[in-house]
Order: sequence, then structure tokens, then C-alpha cells
Amino acid sequence: MAYAQALKRTEVSDTLAPERVLIVDDHSLVRDGLRSILEFRYSGAEILEAGDFAEALDMLAEAQEVDLVLLDLNIPDASRLSALQQLRSDFPSTPVVMVSGVYDRQTVEEALEAGAAGFIPKSMKRDQIVDALEQVLAGEIYMPGELAEDPQAQEEASIRERIDTLTPQQRVVLGLLVNGRVNKQIAYDLGVSMTTVKAHVSAVLQKMNVYNRTQAVILANRVGFTS
Repeated sequence: MAYAQALKRTEVSDTLAPERVLIVDDHSLVRDGLRSILEFRYSGAEILEAGDFAEALDMLAEAQEVDLVLLDLNIPDASRLSALQQLRSDFPSTPVVMVSGVYDRQTVEEALEAGAAGFIPKSMKRDQIVDALEQVLAGEIYMPGELAEDPQAQEEASIRERIDTLTPQQRVVLGLLVNGRVNKQIAYDLGVSMTTVKAHVSAVLQKMNVYNRTQAVILANRVGFTS
């Protein structure tokens, strides 16, 4: 069994081995670590390095083709996911894997929703990083296993799905509930009648499958909802 798995992994690596990879990170030690992993696994690949996002854009513009980009989540000359979003816009056929020392479920999900092909914690072991990269090169989306299997994450995803069913006006009302506004204040803020506010609140409670506004606020806060 172990031999078969090793053989299969070798076949996948040989078939999908990247020819050129760009590492974008402002810490040279991180770049060195990723480079050593890539060179060990993909000995024939050309490894490019950029210390900031501007340099990365220049390299991508000059390079004929890059098979994979490993992008630091907190690259200094970009704000949060703006670098990822620009790469997805300018180089849509190039998979981008986010790499970060600190991460949480919401950040990982936001990165994947923004088009990342995977999210790799810097704390992962060498073999785990290789496995993650091979999944990406095979066309899959990689998410850290401890997050993918977290029951709490599934519940949070369910809450977001319920919130997504709200109309724009109902989302505004939920946001006001989260901010502690009572019906009379909501009516004043929105310039509508109390009857309209009550109808919106009732719809919010029904769609979120809760019995009162307190429960709705608790669920909204669990997923960091803002209108």
C-alpha cells in the first residue's frame, strides 16, 4: 500500500511538475524555506523570488509563463487580499496560493472566495506543503485540513447561507439589530413605518431560523456580519 501511494505521488508530480514558480514574501528566510521545498520536490523548476508585490508584478509581466504563485497574505505593499485580487484579474490562468504564518477560518474562506487556489500555513511540515501544492497543480482547491473538518466551520457556513437569503433591506435591518437599535429607532433611521420594520424583522427571524432578535444577533456576531 505504501509503495503504491509513493508511486502514485511520483507519477502525479512528474506529470504536473511546474516549470516556473514565483514566491512573493518580504522575509528572505521564508522565501529560502519555500525555495528549498520546491527545489527538492521539483528539481527542474525555475524558482523566482519577489520581496514585495510591485516586484512580483514586474516579474510576472516579464516572465513568459508562471505555473504557480505563492503569495504572502501580509505582503507590505498591498492591503489584505488586494494583491490576490489583482493577480486574479491580471493573470487569471495562474493559480495563486496564499501563504501565511497566522490564519483563521474567516481569512481562509475570504481568500478562497477571492480566487485563491489554496491557503497554506507557514507552520505546515514540508511533506504537507508538497501535498498541498500537488493538489493545487492537479486543479483542486487546498484548504488546511483542520479547518475543512471543523464542525464549527460547517455551522458558520450554514449561518452565512441563511444570511445570504436576506434581501438588501433585510440585511440593513439585521445590521441595525446587531448595533442594538430597537424598532422605533430602525423606523427613524430608515424613514419607514413601524409596521414595515416589524415585517422586516419577522422576515429576518424566519430566514435565519431563530425565534427572537437576540438569537439573530448572536448568529450574526458569530460570523462577523456587518451590513
